[in-house]
Amino acid sequence: MSTATSANVRVVCVVYHPGPELDRFAETLAAATSSPVELVLVDNGDDHTVARDVAQRYGARLVVPGANLGYGGAANRGADGATGPWVVVANSDIEWEPGALDTLLEAGAAETRAGALGPALLNVDGTVYPSARALPSLTHGAGHALLVRVWPGNPWTRAYRAAQQHTGERRAAGWLSGACLLLRREAFTQVGGFDESYFMFFEDVDLGERLGRAGWTNLYVPSARVTHVGGTSWRERPASMISAHHASAARYVARRYPHWYQWPVRTLTTLGLRVRERAELRAAR
Repeated sequence: MSTATSANVRVVCVVYHPGPELDRFAETLAAATSSPVELVLVDNGDDHTVARDVAQRYGARLVVPGANLGYGGAANRGADGATGPWVVVANSDIEWEPGALDTLLEAGAAETRAGALGPALLNVDGTVYPSARALPSLTHGAGHALLVRVWPGNPWTRAYRAAQQHTGERRAAGWLSGACLLLRREAFTQVGGFDESYFMFFEDVDLGERLGRAGWTNLYVPSARVTHVGGTSWRERPASMISAHHASAARYVARRYPHWYQWPVRTLTTLGLRVRERAELRAAR
């Protein structure tokens, strides 16, 4: 790892009571790029033992906000003061393939209007998670969100999933998963970073939409590959994560459809999300 003054890339990893996956994140990051990297760990939890140990062994800087800022808030805190041209925001349960970050950086250098770049996000079984998506439309997004659990084959879900199919080609997307994201610092600063009112979830959808409106591209780069072990936060507290997900979904809908004549959309979507939240909470118990 490098110092802040020499690093081209600041890698911000947001953690909350991490386990051994954080060590694996730092270990694989070392082989992901030949560029100077400054690693910053932002620990939203109250037990910093693991994060402090990893920071000491890998030459990282540990930031302790003193409160749980949520994902976007902690990512913003970690990015504060960065001077290099690039900032990576990533979950601690990401494992980098060798050269993956270099591939993203090369794509960013070639595509000068790329404000955010995302790698292919692999599941642990090697399948590709649809991490580069179109912005949710009123019909497809709402229909999929509300009906996928009770009617998996509904036409809105089929259309939504067809639009997210992995093609293996570099392409523009409406938004990219915040699980692993390379951000051009200029673009990230221009739009004000993550919206911190999203405690968890949808902060990446919102960021992708704001970058697009500001004239930047969200670029999917599948030749860069990382594996998302996934679920380390969910497994210990699924109820709170389910509630946070639905609260953020309702907030996003309210902000995307703010006009008075869109009140029925907001109301019906909020009611549908409440029903789905209760069903998922019952299943989690």
